[in-house]
Amino acid sequence: MRSPSARARSRQPALAGRAFLLCAALAGIAAIARADPEAGKRKAESCVACHGPMGNAANPQYPVLAGQTARYIYQELKDFKEGRRSDPIMTPMAAPLSREDMLDLGEYFAAQKPIPSQFKADGQKVEAGRKKADEVPCTMCHLGGFAGQNEIPRVAGQQYAYIVKQLEDFRSRKRTNDAGSMTSVARGLSDADIQNLANYIANLQ
Repeated sequence: MRSPSARARSRQPALAGRAFLLCAALAGIAAIARADPEAGKRKAESCVACHGPMGNAANPQYPVLAGQTARYIYQELKDFKEGRRSDPIMTPMAAPLSREDMLDLGEYFAAQKPIPSQFKADGQKVEAGRKKADEVPCTMCHLGGFAGQNEIPRVAGQQYAYIVKQLEDFRSRKRTNDAGSMTSVARGLSDADIQNLANYIANLQ
């Protein structure tokens, strides 16, 4: 049987690890608090071609960024830059961005108001998607109304085609920068499930 002092020493690495993660999280929050949305607005000029004015994309292939969580925008740009996520357009766009650039862009897009989706949802698929979302359950991470939180994205009112593609990419493990959460959820989804969920989520405001 180990002595109390030995048990205390064995707990020290775990406690040190938790302290490091807490400090890292607090540092990330502090950095975002110092981000400059006005600077982000200037830096976002090159984003308009795909993501639309103020992050409201008209092309359904590109995601709406308006109203997205700042920490999610920052994390995804960082993942594109560092190779954890790959896209023929976004990877080279993110490559020259500094940490300050990514934080500023995150704050800018988070401050914008998403406009109502123009997607015409199928009522039966919306209801089926709602039931599937409750079954999974999606709101444990994305919260009620799919508003998102911290590094979890807002997906309410997101582009239908984009939602379908991301769920398919998670299911096939083409996209894996999710710490395993979405990969685990998506692997059990059928094509019909994905279409139903996309109808439901795209229909939310």
